[in-house]
Amino acid sequence: MTIAHEILAISADCIVTGNHDQSRYFEAIKRLVAGRNAASPAERLQWQGEIDRIYRLIEDEMRTRTGNPAKPVTFGTSGWRGTLGKDLFVRSVAVVSAAILGMYREAERDEALARALGVADFAAMRTRGCVIGFDNRFGGPLLARTAIAVLRANGVKIYYAGEATTGALSASVLIRKAAFSINLTPSHNPLEYGGFKYNAADGGPAAPILTDTITRLTGEYMESGAADLIPATFDLDTPLEELSDVVFEDALASWQQLVRGNVRLHGIDYDRLLADLAQNSRVAVCVDPVHGAARGYLHRLLHNPPPERLTLLRATADPTFGGIAPEPSSTNMQPVLATLSARPEPLKIGAIIDPDGDRIRFTDGTVEISMNQFGAMAYHFLHEIKGKRGMVAKTVASSNLANALAAQLGEEVFEPRVGFKEFKPVIDKALVFFEESDGISIIGHTPEKDAFIGLILAIDMTLSLNKPLGQYLAEIEDRFGHYYPDRDGVTVSRQGESLLQSLDKLRAYGPGSRLVVGGTARTITEVIDIDGRKMILDDGSWIMIRPSGTEPKVRFYVEARSLEETSLLVKSAKTMLAETGLLP
Repeated sequence: MTIAHEILAISADCIVTGNHDQSRYFEAIKRLVAGRNAASPAERLQWQGEIDRIYRLIEDEMRTRTGNPAKPVTFGTSGWRGTLGKDLFVRSVAVVSAAILGMYREAERDEALARALGVADFAAMRTRGCVIGFDNRFGGPLLARTAIAVLRANGVKIYYAGEATTGALSASVLIRKAAFSINLTPSHNPLEYGGFKYNAADGGPAAPILTDTITRLTGEYMESGAADLIPATFDLDTPLEELSDVVFEDALASWQQLVRGNVRLHGIDYDRLLADLAQNSRVAVCVDPVHGAARGYLHRLLHNPPPERLTLLRATADPTFGGIAPEPSSTNMQPVLATLSARPEPLKIGAIIDPDGDRIRFTDGTVEISMNQFGAMAYHFLHEIKGKRGMVAKTVASSNLANALAAQLGEEVFEPRVGFKEFKPVIDKALVFFEESDGISIIGHTPEKDAFIGLILAIDMTLSLNKPLGQYLAEIEDRFGHYYPDRDGVTVSRQGESLLQSLDKLRAYGPGSRLVVGGTARTITEVIDIDGRKMILDDGSWIMIRPSGTEPKVRFYVEARSLEETSLLVKSAKTMLAETGLLP
């Protein structure tokens, strides 16, 4: 079969001409991307041409769909996510944008809502304005223009950042003193997803009172139309340069201003550090932004170091992510490891960043370092090397290495449920706050997770200590203890109350009950139920099970005190899920 016939067969199978509802556009794109990846360089243009054609059909669907989203809009831990064209399209994004404005109206009569927003009233919100951007997803500029059209129709000042990372947008909110930000991104979700993140005036993830209000108002407006907030027509195509009330925002410049301005709090001398990087021939940095928004920032972020000092992988524009799941994972880290293994420099810093630049994972070319480990390293570095004092904040699902470290240093640990918004009570107290899913920030920085500050920390550790990250980690573990975390998730068909009822069966595993791990009976000594169920065993290892806040999944986390036992805890977690009826 010729390439043309293969392409025609895929499109004929997935696409019903003139019918968006029955067409399976993203199934076709995934199959076409697989074909493109297997093709020779000369043949790839044929595959790409059909991918581009289908994306044009998706854009038409996004522009013309008039009904409600396939799934009700729900704002969770990191905003709203759904399928492009089916859930996120011009009308649905316009309604959500209007719901955000409606929330500011309600805040004039609701003191708790106003406190969470950090803005006095609707008029102040309009004056302070909104910072808006998007990641590399298909349709990002179109959906951003939709939100801009709604905001401009209501007199809201616009700071347009274009393609930008979540951390940089958060910094822009703080530097510009904006009322809020909108980022059209589903973070690390697969290529068919779009998303809508909203951060209030503090620059951090929205508190539950805000996400609940947006969810409620969106549902109401989907039915009523919110005609006074949504313009009758949308100008989605006039160049933004011709709109006098749109301010172009350099989000990275705001990020850099924030880091420089708070050096006394975190001790990171940003400009000196990067001058040292440029001059140090013993260092090689390799970063994989997986085609995401970070790719356009990284050279400037690191002050345009010599080309031999910085290598970028997968730094081209590609909304298909080359067909991979665009997340910081061990699998996706392999190109960075391969690149660094060929480098002669003794100090190697590797990282992979997700599409909206709020998650990052590290390697020194030999050892892979997840945020469970790096968060504890960052805390030790700021506390012991930079000489700062204060607590550490980590989610309940993250490793206890940081707990052991804080205990020996005589400091407190703040350990809330999963979700970066849960750190709000200690943003100005904790030196470091991090979560197991590769998100981190530090004192004096944004209250939003930020891959860029993680990368700068990794460079500072390596240069200041003159040793690889893996060696630094080994020294910390030798002193404070060895911990071996892992995590996974399973897709489930049950949702809502049905899912919670199934998970409620885990209550049988209470304090004092026994759990078999690899043939050995362990006693559960403590249960923490602030977010799902975390069961701590008598040797200090633990299993945690919780429903995902962003996907139809149940997630489980484990931590063993020996490498060999980690896989056994994973098996025990799956056995427990099977007992609930969620796994066969």
